[in-house]
Amino acid sequence: MSKLTPGHPLRTVCTADGPAPYSSITSILLTALAVATGDLARQRAGEAKRFRLSSFWPYGPGRETLRDQCPWWAGPRRDTVTSNPTRRRCAVELKAMIHTAEALVAPGKGILAADESTPTMAKRLAGIGLESTEQRRRAYRQILFTTEGIGESISGVILFDETIRQRADDGTPFPELLRRQGVIPGIKVDGGTKPLAGFPDEVITEGLDGLRGRLEEYASLGARFAKWRAVIRIGGMRPTATCVEANAHALARYAALAQEAGLTPIVEPEVLMDGTHSLQRCAEVTVATLRAVYEQLSRHRIVLEASLLKPNMILPGQDCSEQASDDEIAESTIRVMRQAVPAAVPGIVFLSGGQTDEQATARLDALNRRAPQPWELSFSFGRALQAPVLRAWAGDDANVGPAQAALLHRAELNSAARGGSYHAEMEDLGLGQRASV
Repeated sequence: MSKLTPGHPLRTVCTADGPAPYSSITSILLTALAVATGDLARQRAGEAKRFRLSSFWPYGPGRETLRDQCPWWAGPRRDTVTSNPTRRRCAVELKAMIHTAEALVAPGKGILAADESTPTMAKRLAGIGLESTEQRRRAYRQILFTTEGIGESISGVILFDETIRQRADDGTPFPELLRRQGVIPGIKVDGGTKPLAGFPDEVITEGLDGLRGRLEEYASLGARFAKWRAVIRIGGMRPTATCVEANAHALARYAALAQEAGLTPIVEPEVLMDGTHSLQRCAEVTVATLRAVYEQLSRHRIVLEASLLKPNMILPGQDCSEQASDDEIAESTIRVMRQAVPAAVPGIVFLSGGQTDEQATARLDALNRRAPQPWELSFSFGRALQAPVLRAWAGDDANVGPAQAALLHRAELNSAARGGSYHAEMEDLGLGQRASV
């Protein structure tokens, strides 16, 4: 950009070729035009629905490009990328992370969350009358990962630390088993929630200590993406700004470390549906939470094109006297996402939370009937995909076939919801019969 030199007797304009004499009026007009042109370019870039890697970056103060936002990437500069191995490697890693993010939200597909901790898995197994042992947990997850055809509806699976190290009966590591099905392996990396000191009934997610080393190990074990969950509770004076900001900061630090390790980060700020709060109150809290999260992601120079968001749908509290219809939930959810989620994010993968299998699918369908949106609207369901599988299996090896059929059935229903073509009548139809509905 041209710049006036106040000390020059003719108020020259400095150019690449040296001082060029102009009259004072001409110099001032040229400079004003250059400034105005730059401001207009930034404004137009900020209004764009999707940001190319070379476009202006609207979220970072004092930074304009993705290359400036991400010094660890360095970017593919024409003059040096071929001669700088580190820069070339970083550029390849960024492209791979972006590709992973886009593949996870491919049309008709979503994520299976199989990242239950050992205590959580013990509760799930206890629900069908089984004791939780390492072998039983491995056998159950083998049922999930060996379901033939699961890659048609499931793009990725989030694993737990124990699970990513386990193997199938034939000795195949679970990540490799998933890859053979065309499914991307991922990993949960947070250490769970702990009480937030000084703030009763609020929690903070821990696990940042040693995370850089763990991420490197998980990448070597085959993971291509990671996930970190934050928990926000509504009720009384909750949530406090301190709780929201602390969890948003932790999510951003995790995301930065994940991208540094070449893993696509999924950020999960979950506003719980426990309580008596209204639909409107959930919307208010979720907007505030997401805005805080994306402010921190900007400050930590996260490449949004190489990330995904896993939020809650906008729901009234479970104990609220006034529940909402699927359409009301979809309208509120879309409104909140548009207010808080940048269009540069490739996709939003909704969690199921405390919803039933059918509720989660029907509401995902209602969301996608409001397409197109700036992002893919997909799913990252745990219980909403696995509950029928556990019921069908019941710990009996003779029930492996019915359990896998139940998983495939549920996954295909959610695949239909991804395209806005799900109908409740599909719930009772067998595989292969839903196409005629």
